[in-house]
Amino acid sequence: MATKLVSVGSLQKGSYVVIDNVPSKVVDTQVSKPGKHGHAKVRLTAIGLIDEKKRVVVMPGHDNIETPIVEKKTAQILSISGNKANVMDVESYETFDMEIPDELKDSCKESTNVLYWEVMGERVMKQIKSE
Repeated sequence: MATKLVSVGSLQKGSYVVIDNVPSKVVDTQVSKPGKHGHAKVRLTAIGLIDEKKRVVVMPGHDNIETPIVEKKTAQILSISGNKANVMDVESYETFDMEIPDELKDSCKESTNVLYWEVMGERVMKQIKSE
């Protein structure tokens, strides 16, 4: 798992975090004021990068949280079978199968280049690259 630790208080909308061992993108942060003897709390609302489920976590602002290291890569589609595509990475020439997201099903064709993310050992197709 490629992750690093960052302070919860430094996260902003659009940052990536790991919640329940799922890489997620922060869509909202709310900071409560510290009490007489307490610490400021941060409420993070995030949506999973892979499963797109909403997750909410409340933590003290000085705590650390894992953030995934997202590698953005390009691949070429070799063949399509149902909702799976056999693709080849354009840098390493490695071939593997990837799930085609619903929003990209119409525009996926053989020999098309796609942008995919490699996050915590999983690969997710994100968009079709135009030539």
